[in-house]
Amino acid sequence: MSGKGFQGFKQHAEGEVQDAANALGKSAQHVVNQATDAGQKAIDQACKTVQDGVEKTTGQASEAMSGVGKKIGLKK
Repeated sequence: MSGKGFQGFKQHAEGEVQDAANALGKSAQHVVNQATDAGQKAIDQACKTVQDGVEKTTGQASEAMSGVGKKIGLKK
């Protein structure tokens, strides 16, 4: 193989390696993005569940205190 032919082969191989590295990087970024999205959805759902629970508990506590107030004559 002549020096010129080897240089061309070397450049072609380096290009292929770079293309493969770029593809791997894009795939890895895609996986990270999917994991981030899934994590954000899980956090959003957990926050909504907690907020709903707090609102329900607050409503129940308010009703209970209203009942106590009526029993001791603070409310009619």
